[in-house]
Amino acid sequence: MPAGPRRPLPGQFYLGAGWLVEPGESLEDTVAREVFEECGVRVHDITYASSQPWPFPSSLMLGFRAKANDPTFNLDPNEIMEAGWYTRDFIRGIATDAPLSFEPGGPVRIPPKFSISRRLIDDWVAEGD
Repeated sequence: MPAGPRRPLPGQFYLGAGWLVEPGESLEDTVAREVFEECGVRVHDITYASSQPWPFPSSLMLGFRAKANDPTFNLDPNEIMEAGWYTRDFIRGIATDAPLSFEPGGPVRIPPKFSISRRLIDDWVAEGD
């Protein structure tokens, strides 16, 4: 499970990345391009997973899943502060508010249940059961 903070928040708040589609670009191509530009990771098997309204007029958030060709990150520090791969057990501990500590910066947090990011995380975690 890759994730990372986009800006400093209390503790370490990790969420999925967000991007904009370029004119003439498919949604899947956007995912592949943005993951590579921001994280330095090439992905394949990109599939649509879910959607959620965005609080701006005429906007929609779309969630996708993909598999990494290589798990090595090469982050763009102007876009993402850090990123990591996490196990389902680790995410379960965060999701159930277990007292976890993740250095540096305090406890790791994930998005609230109403968000598309959390839906993607919860779906991925449930697949391991």
